[in-house]
Amino acid sequence: MFHLLLAVVYLAFISLGLPDGLLGAAWPSIYPALGVPVSYAGAVSMTIAAGTIISSLLSDRLTRLLGTGKVTLVSVAMTAAALFGFSFSHSFLLLILWAVPYGLGAGSVDAALNNYVALHYASSHMSWLHCMWGIGAAAGPYIMGYALAGSQGWNAGYRYVGLIQLILTAILLASLPFWKKRPGTAEEAASSKPLTLPEILRIPGAKPVLICFLCYCGLEATASLWASSYLTLHRGIAPETAASMASLFFLGITAGRAASGFAAMKLRDAQMIRLGLMLIGAGLVILLIPGPAVLAAAGILLVGLGCAPIYPCIIHSTPARFGADKSQAMIGVQMAAAYVGSCLVPPLFGLIAGNVSVGLWPVYLLALLVLMSVSTADRGHG
Repeated sequence: MFHLLLAVVYLAFISLGLPDGLLGAAWPSIYPALGVPVSYAGAVSMTIAAGTIISSLLSDRLTRLLGTGKVTLVSVAMTAAALFGFSFSHSFLLLILWAVPYGLGAGSVDAALNNYVALHYASSHMSWLHCMWGIGAAAGPYIMGYALAGSQGWNAGYRYVGLIQLILTAILLASLPFWKKRPGTAEEAASSKPLTLPEILRIPGAKPVLICFLCYCGLEATASLWASSYLTLHRGIAPETAASMASLFFLGITAGRAASGFAAMKLRDAQMIRLGLMLIGAGLVILLIPGPAVLAAAGILLVGLGCAPIYPCIIHSTPARFGADKSQAMIGVQMAAAYVGSCLVPPLFGLIAGNVSVGLWPVYLLALLVLMSVSTADRGHG
């Protein structure tokens, strides 16, 4: 039962990643079809992000009430419904309306699953599970590309991914008895009160870890969004070459998380986090050195490799750091901080790039790295 449930959790992490890249892949086809400006993608993504932040903050209360299995089931079902809603939408207003359950379905399941794995599985599994998320995130745009290349339209791409989520919903429904056989489920969680946001912020060490999450996800989002622009506008690299080089960042994260699973068998979470920070620093120093394109490519790959262990290892160390009774509340707020970072930090660099220089991209990332390093300095556990 235990190993079968772990397989279900792995599938759930793939499903978490599947919808994440769909909007970006489909938007060039969506906005002319709906007759809206290209900039309207921001409104859809911000609606999804707002729903994700809200459901992340509610994850402690929901998980204590329903248990991880039911929260995962309901969340994936909501995401499936939202994806089908997108697939049948023929107006921008409908996209906005369906973006609400799209976001609400993502946050609570992300926090609930991460907490469940942190409580019940080794750090290696946390890294490998986040590697599975990367595979899902890469597969989503590929599925959308398949639908577009076959002249089926962006609606069909959303429908395909919605169907996959629907199948996973059925698997999760069948797996509900397995979740109940594990300790720390709804019955145990319901024995204590859910924490409010002010109570969570008063926990010793809470604020530094939230700053770390905000900076980490801001760094990751800024690195992925602005890498190609930096390479093209500042380093003078051809756009098509720059796009390929920028993909090395995601390759670094995905391969790094696969490798981190093995490294975590020997190293503690705190050691893995420090190793990641050092690799990011090395990659950014390389990016600051003028030189050939291969040097910049090596820097971007190193930054991706450095990012790989940080998110899963901080999540995994949360029960040891804050206590198992507080870990769901902490992870929910950590997820919310992460999404805030992803939303706010990249546009801030956009203002810098537009008004000063896109060449400050590595310096901006270095500033975020310094904040992360300071905020993790007193973590102690792991």
